[in-house]
Amino acid sequence: MDFKNRDEFIIKKYQQDEETMIQLYVQWCLNHDVDAVALYQRAYPGQVQNDTLLKAVEEAEQEHMEIGHDTLLEVLQLFGNDDLAFAVTEEIQNFPKR
Repeated sequence: MDFKNRDEFIIKKYQQDEETMIQLYVQWCLNHDVDAVALYQRAYPGQVQNDTLLKAVEEAEQEHMEIGHDTLLEVLQLFGNDDLAFAVTEEIQNFPKR
């Protein structure tokens, strides 16, 4: 694999992984009746709308796929979304205690 193809492969793989992270975030929000777009905007108030997030919200299915809080937080932090992870943590603290 030459350098150009390798770089393209790495970029494409990262983009696919990022889309998966967004889908996990959206599914977690659906599972907990959290507005994914509003929470994202709370974490990143100065950022323009995220088209990938909006697409994921539109395409999200109402099927329940269990995503643990810790798993979501780790994935968000892995992609450098520390502000969103912090907003998710605040949201989790507001959940009713079981």
